[in-house]
Amino acid sequence: MLAPVINRLSALLPAQRLLTRPEQLSAYESDGLTAFRARPLAVVIPETAEEVIRLVRFCHQEKLPFVARGSGTSLSGGSLPVTDGIVIGMNRLNRILRLDPALRIAVVEPGVVNTQVSVAAPDPSSQSICTIGGNVAFNAGGAHCLKYGMTSNHVLGIKAVLATGEVVEWGGPSREQAGPDWCGLFTGNEGLFGIALEITLQLLRPPECYHTVLAGYRTLEQAGDAVSAVIASGLLPGAIEIMDALALEAAKAAVHAEYPAGCEAILIVELEGPREVVADDRVRLDSILAASGPVETRPARNSEERMAIWKGRKCAFSAVGRLSPDFLVQDGVVPRQRLGEALRRINAMAREMNVRCANVFHAGDGNLHPLILFDGREPGALQRGEALAGRILQMCIEMGGSITGEHGVGIEKRDYLGKMFNTEEMECLKRIRAAFDPFGIANPGKMFPSEGAPALQQSGLHPLEKAGVLSRE
Repeated sequence: MLAPVINRLSALLPAQRLLTRPEQLSAYESDGLTAFRARPLAVVIPETAEEVIRLVRFCHQEKLPFVARGSGTSLSGGSLPVTDGIVIGMNRLNRILRLDPALRIAVVEPGVVNTQVSVAAPDPSSQSICTIGGNVAFNAGGAHCLKYGMTSNHVLGIKAVLATGEVVEWGGPSREQAGPDWCGLFTGNEGLFGIALEITLQLLRPPECYHTVLAGYRTLEQAGDAVSAVIASGLLPGAIEIMDALALEAAKAAVHAEYPAGCEAILIVELEGPREVVADDRVRLDSILAASGPVETRPARNSEERMAIWKGRKCAFSAVGRLSPDFLVQDGVVPRQRLGEALRRINAMAREMNVRCANVFHAGDGNLHPLILFDGREPGALQRGEALAGRILQMCIEMGGSITGEHGVGIEKRDYLGKMFNTEEMECLKRIRAAFDPFGIANPGKMFPSEGAPALQQSGLHPLEKAGVLSRE
């Protein structure tokens, strides 16, 4: 049944860019959530937007499921393949189409790597390999999202091919746009609407100066309370990050980072902006940190020391691999004023379940990243890790937070979406999805526990009006 589909697909691309052999497909079986794997029917590698459009239209015609994939750094299984579908690899669409410093914009293809674009934020930890298309699909954040916002705050325009094959262009080079915020709706759709072909990004000037401080604390709860104190003071740092003892151990092993002795946690606070403003804020920050009871504070004296502080933090996720053969990365959010309580509860749950858990997170916006360590070769180890992850997500919901801050729902957290939203809200989300993809072929199986996108009746209305989520009144 599937062989004829492959034959028809082969007419769209050269043979060397259609991968079907098992050894070719194995590299695409998983993304950053390596605990889950699936082998696709085929992988196609387009090189132009026109080829992507043809492929999506072919999938719509054949009702063939597809998953768009960049570097595959998703930590929620968001780019996990579908066994009876294809993977559309976007890495070769990697051109910066326009760079205009005067207007402070860049127009890029989705395969451009994050660090190739001089955007001050967001800056996800995988920025040296993750692609802009993936950042848009999952509304990525990063260490500096406290001050500068998420990906959606930097996307001015999008050209995309929807799952129906329709090509749309939303937004433009300016924030002064009339009408619905289609770019905001598309950003964070997790690949359930279609594929971005071009993204217009707002560029920010680099800050005039930085003041970066590393503070060590005897307890993780103290570090969390220090974050609450900094935010309550009215200061708006560029970044606030926390790492616990296990994450520090991993960073030391990976990049020989140096941290204060006898600390269960370290806090990184970075001020940035005009020199005079940073000088004033530095005095206030030093006073707040001194009152928070740190074991030691270390301000970076130069750019080399600043980069050394951030090197340890940026490598934390990958460095945990030195401590455990497998790990899960959670992505819940809690109100900032309850950070200390949340961290205490996570540690208590981990001890109760006899599971090691390292904590690394964007403390400024309450975005937790517990790294749950396990050995997949041990019977039941993955299940215990998943059980702890589920309890952490349930805690975030109970605290009035969210099951995801930047990694997305994907396949990992889809069973918890219905715990955060009620039945009516879930139905609304599904109607929006169906408006863009009536056949449910774009990244199926992600986000929603069960999918059954109904076919929409033909009319002269906009698809979102047909779905009942947009009114012209």
